[in-house]
Amino acid sequence: MKTSDFKYDLPEELIAQVPIEDRSSSRLMVVDKNTGQIEHRVFKDIIDYLEEGDCLVLNDTRVIPARLIGEKVGSGGKMEFLLLKRNEDDTWETLVKPGKRAKLGARFSFGGGKLFADVVDILEDGSRLVKFDYDGIFEEILDELGNMPLPPYITEKLEDKERYQTVYSKHNGSAAAPTAGLHFTDQLLDQIRAKGVKTAFVTLHVGLGTFRPVKVDDVGQHKMHSEFYMVTQEAADMINEARVKSKRVICVGTTSCRTIESASKPDGRLEAKSGWTDIFIYPGYKFKVCDNLITNFHLPESTLIMLVSALSSKENILNAYKSAVEERYRFFSFGDAMFLK
Repeated sequence: MKTSDFKYDLPEELIAQVPIEDRSSSRLMVVDKNTGQIEHRVFKDIIDYLEEGDCLVLNDTRVIPARLIGEKVGSGGKMEFLLLKRNEDDTWETLVKPGKRAKLGARFSFGGGKLFADVVDILEDGSRLVKFDYDGIFEEILDELGNMPLPPYITEKLEDKERYQTVYSKHNGSAAAPTAGLHFTDQLLDQIRAKGVKTAFVTLHVGLGTFRPVKVDDVGQHKMHSEFYMVTQEAADMINEARVKSKRVICVGTTSCRTIESASKPDGRLEAKSGWTDIFIYPGYKFKVCDNLITNFHLPESTLIMLVSALSSKENILNAYKSAVEERYRFFSFGDAMFLK
C-alpha cells in the first residue's frame, strides 16, 4: 500500500483558519462506513444518529501552551521551541527552529530570564532533549510565557485560546487538540446523555508525531511517535458494558480510537491502564473495540486519513473527501466533521 494512495486535491481556501462562533453549528457529513452513502447535516444533528446504550468515547486531554520563543544566551539569536513530551527528570523532547543553533550544551533564555533551557541531547529524528531551569512552578511559568501551538496551516491569530480546547478538556499535556471534540458544547453533551448515551473519557496526550507527514512510499514502513495514554477503570467498565450489551462504541476522534485500541486485549475487552502507544492504524487493521468514528477532515497522505480509511475503505473515504471539496466543507483542525456510521 502506497502513501500516494491517500492523496487528494484540496483548494487552499477550504482550510479553516478560525473556529466558527457556535461549535455545534459546523457541518456534518454522515458516511455509511460499509456502503459509502453520504448525507449532509449540521453537527448538532449527531444526536439523531446516537442510540440509547451507545458509548461515546472522548479524549479529555488539554493542550498546553507548548510554543516558546526564546533567545540563545550569549548571541541573542531567536529560537522557537515546541514542547512535545515531558520526561520524568524535568527534561522535555522538543522541536526547535532553527535547529542549527541548538547544539549540544547550548543554553536559551525565555521571558527575560524567567526560564532557561539547556540542550542535553540531540535525538535521532533531530529533535532536542532540553532540561529547563526555573524558580517556581513550571506550569505557571509556561502559562505566562507559552503560546498555543496551532498547526502550521493556520495562519490567523486565535483570539480565544479556549477555542483550541474541547469543553471537556481536563488533563494538561497535549501539543495539539483532539479536534473532533471541538464541535461539542456542554448543552449538546447534556442532550446526548439525556438520550441514554454513555460518555466515557479517556486521555491521550497528542504529540506532533500524529501530524508529521509520512515520508516513506510504503505505508507499512512508517513509524509513529509514541504518545502517553490513560484509561480509567470507570471508562473501561463503561465501554466493556456497551460491548457486552451489543451496543456501539463510538470514538470521538482518531486519538480516542487509538487509545482504546491500544488498551484492549485481543478479545476486545478494555483494560484500565496507562502507558505509551505508537499504534499505527491503516487499511487492513482489524478493530477490536471501535465501531464508529466522529472525526474531522484530515491532511492528504496523513496517518489520520489512513486510520479513517481503515474503518471504512480507502475508496469510500476518498469519495467522501471529493464530495466535501465539491460541497465546500471546511477542512482540518477548525473545519467541519464526518461521522462514519
